[in-house]
Amino acid sequence: MSLKHPGPLVVPRRDLAAPRAARDVPARSAMSPRRLLLAVGFASLAVLGTGLATLPWPVGTPTAAAFVSRGLRDFGFALTAEGATTMTLLPLPRLSFTRTRITAAQAGGPALIEGGSLDLDLNPLALLSGQADLGSLALGGATIHMPEGADDPRWAEPVRRTAARLGQGGTNHPRRITLTGATLDAASPGGGAQAVDLTLAWPLWSAGLDAAASFTWRGARTSVALIGLRANDLLSGAASPFRLDAAWPTGNLAAEGSARTAGGLAIQGQGRIETRSLSETMAWIGSDVALAPFIRTLALDGRFEAAGRTMAFSSLRATFGDDVLEGAGSVSLGEARTAVQATLASDSLNLAPLLGGLMQIFGGSTVDGALQGAQAIALGPLTGGDLDLRISAAESRIGPVLLNDLAASVLVRPGAVEVALNRAELQGATLKGRVALSATGADGAETEVKAQGAFDRLDLGALLLDLGESRWVHGGTQGQFALESTGRDAADLTAHVAGRAAFAIDGGVLAGIDLADVLHRNGAVAPGALARRNGRTPFERAAITLKFADGVGEIGEGTLKAANLTGILRGQVSLPARSVRARAELGPKAGGDNARASLAFDIDGPWAGIRVRTGQKGADPDQREDAPSSLPLHVPTSVVIPGSARAYAP
Repeated sequence: MSLKHPGPLVVPRRDLAAPRAARDVPARSAMSPRRLLLAVGFASLAVLGTGLATLPWPVGTPTAAAFVSRGLRDFGFALTAEGATTMTLLPLPRLSFTRTRITAAQAGGPALIEGGSLDLDLNPLALLSGQADLGSLALGGATIHMPEGADDPRWAEPVRRTAARLGQGGTNHPRRITLTGATLDAASPGGGAQAVDLTLAWPLWSAGLDAAASFTWRGARTSVALIGLRANDLLSGAASPFRLDAAWPTGNLAAEGSARTAGGLAIQGQGRIETRSLSETMAWIGSDVALAPFIRTLALDGRFEAAGRTMAFSSLRATFGDDVLEGAGSVSLGEARTAVQATLASDSLNLAPLLGGLMQIFGGSTVDGALQGAQAIALGPLTGGDLDLRISAAESRIGPVLLNDLAASVLVRPGAVEVALNRAELQGATLKGRVALSATGADGAETEVKAQGAFDRLDLGALLLDLGESRWVHGGTQGQFALESTGRDAADLTAHVAGRAAFAIDGGVLAGIDLADVLHRNGAVAPGALARRNGRTPFERAAITLKFADGVGEIGEGTLKAANLTGILRGQVSLPARSVRARAELGPKAGGDNARASLAFDIDGPWAGIRVRTGQKGADPDQREDAPSSLPLHVPTSVVIPGSARAYAP
């Protein structure tokens, strides 16, 4: 068997340059035009559907309002609308009404809320089942007719149902309520609030209610924020924490604590209120408080308990200007009057602003040395509320004058103010006094003033040094006074002063003059500054008694008793004219050197420029010599304070 060569191997031809993947995988066909058109069509429909769902679609107003009323019925309300209504599906189903009217759930009731627009977000799951579950509510430009009292029949049923609904807790209520540009129409004297912007929010992650509002109340723009209030606990009678912040043009308020409604709303916690004008703040509240015109800046800080219209401070820190006092007190905002009671104490107290306020009211002004007072003294602005205030201070200052161990009280009642200085120490003396003012007259425009006081062992010389005067007298001074007057203004009051005043010094010394030497020199004073500086007149007793009638004080007894001389003073002191006209007579003491002649001195002129002239004993004061005497007469200028001064301070 022979074998034959098979010949050359024949290999099928391939495209060796093609990639392996292209050689091993069959070729795919491109997307067909039909599939491409279907994909673009579905995408276009999705985009178009989404866009249409975000557009408002008109719906029937009566049908939509009836549907929403089913959700509002649980809260005691019913809705009607007159304008166009639209519905938007995305992002949440929303109904938008115009020209709305919300009444109580019972048909035919008066409008509680009317006008403006109303937007409501609906729960989409509840909407699929035909239920109106309100997720949020936004009301714009509406007028809300506020309740006229706790028993207002218009709001009784809605308030009861809303409280019951919120008291159940959970999420069965709107999570957000918004008011914009609303008007609260109230029958109160304030007339309600305008331009109200309000947001109430119950976050899903919290049981607390947060509220923020701004509005115009009595012409003042006001903002209020309430944080963390648990409404369901509060309405069920349990305690709820809260934080409240408020601000108005003349002040602000911050408080935090707990509140409960069992037996009526009761609040307790820590709070602080500040005002830059007490009168304006009380006018903003719609009330008044006693002595408000005297108080500008005021801050109250402490622990409080409030129930109804009464607030009690168990610990209170009160700041009046630069003065800080601590104690306790209470405030009752009555419908007719505000009543304030407080007991406060301070280490240091500045009474100069109070004195300045009194001077503005009673000081008047002077023209040619005479007191003028065209401005009527009205107690009305000062007695707008009741006040029972007791103050004590370790140190009190009136300008340069320092008082120690002060205890005083202020009592204000309708048309009456009483200020009592129960105790104070001044330069070694104990002071006591009382001033009572009351409205009188047929029209109540006149003011009756009664003042009385007493002091004993007052170091008058030291007081003169405090006032910036020279110490021209030494010795303990004692005195008492009882004065009264009635008038419409400062000048009228001064012109009708009546009463009695008496002052005396036992065992004193006149410094800067030796009256025995003056008597020896026949009225002349020893020349030289040294003689005046070393001159002294010791005396056993100096006393003066004034009896006032129609503003003029008659000097009934003015005596000076020294070891070797005596002095007598007679004359008048005019309060309306602020002038004096008197005669002083000096003579040797009985049983002494009678060879010395007695001397007379005429004293007259305004308080700011009293003149002393020599005269003849027993002669008429008008028949005096023209030559002025060199006898010095010390009149402390510091005690004459201008009536227009705001305050007396060093």
